[in-house]
Amino acid sequence: MLDLFTPATVGAVALKNRIVMAPMTRCRATEAHVPTPLMAAFYAARADAGLLITEGTGPDAHGCGYARIPGIWSGEQVAGWRQVTEAVHARGGRIALQLMHTGRVGHPLNMAPGGELLAPSAVALSGEMYTDQEGPKAYPTPRAMTGDEVEAAIDGYVTAAKNAIAAGFDAVELHGANGYLIEQFLCPTTNQRTDAWGGDFAGRSRFALAVAQRVAAAIGADRVGIRLSPFGVFNGIVPWPEVAEDYVGLAAQLSDLGLAYLHLVDHASMGAPAVPETFKAAMRAAFKGTFILSGGYDRARANADLAEGKGDLVAFGRPFIGNPDLVRRLREDLPQNLPDFSTFYTPGPKGYTDYAPYDG
Repeated sequence: MLDLFTPATVGAVALKNRIVMAPMTRCRATEAHVPTPLMAAFYAARADAGLLITEGTGPDAHGCGYARIPGIWSGEQVAGWRQVTEAVHARGGRIALQLMHTGRVGHPLNMAPGGELLAPSAVALSGEMYTDQEGPKAYPTPRAMTGDEVEAAIDGYVTAAKNAIAAGFDAVELHGANGYLIEQFLCPTTNQRTDAWGGDFAGRSRFALAVAQRVAAAIGADRVGIRLSPFGVFNGIVPWPEVAEDYVGLAAQLSDLGLAYLHLVDHASMGAPAVPETFKAAMRAAFKGTFILSGGYDRARANADLAEGKGDLVAFGRPFIGNPDLVRRLREDLPQNLPDFSTFYTPGPKGYTDYAPYDG
């Protein structure tokens, strides 16, 4: 029977099990957004997972809106990431780089020189963004991207994907979820454009499809996945009446591009609106590649959903923070450490590389 420990092949990548470490922002890169040896230790310790997906990584200077998140547009960043991939591969792991352009979700104090807060439209996110220099600051209003800047952003994803392969990654994941740039284009409240990149869903989805198509052409569709969060409300996203129909159609178009996987976000376990099971089934039917489930899974529920064919892989997020040996704990049904939320985004090893494996 299919379960978490059955090997799988995702596009061009062979996996030793069906356990995915979900992408999680941890803010342990340098102030210049360069990956560190500490990050290499973190990922290598979790290399028993079938597939590791890294934290969101800025494809260019405009897309790195948080303090100390990594980028992959410079040679120094590529070299830093190469330390990570080599450490993971040395332990037999497979790792994908998540490309996350933050769009309007950022602050200039967090950004590298030359970075500017750009978005589909000049619609500010309410609330505050943490900065190392001045603490919490109100989100500024982004500048609406020109047509040339939209094209430049797509080119940025392509260059970043090529850099990821040069750094040794097995695949890349396009972050089209959680209110970042790709989803900002998809959502009508954040995309108020009247040009070809806005308007109806065909226009609003054009950016997502262009990024996926051009990245796939650059590195091979069998090394490209995408993460989507229909019904999500993170970072000010407001679902629209036709959201279910629109996303099923988008999944079919992404499938036609031959992408390796679709990673579906369901944050209901964290208080977000539930993603209907009927909709998940429709997305799975529309997308012919590997389908990754996520959302508050434990071993029993994951194995049940895999056995029922609801998905092909299952992603675990926070359990991987406190349990570097989560794969063993799931296999042997061992108790798990609880992660310390206060250290999720703080610099240094505390709450990052100091969780002990199971002693027994």
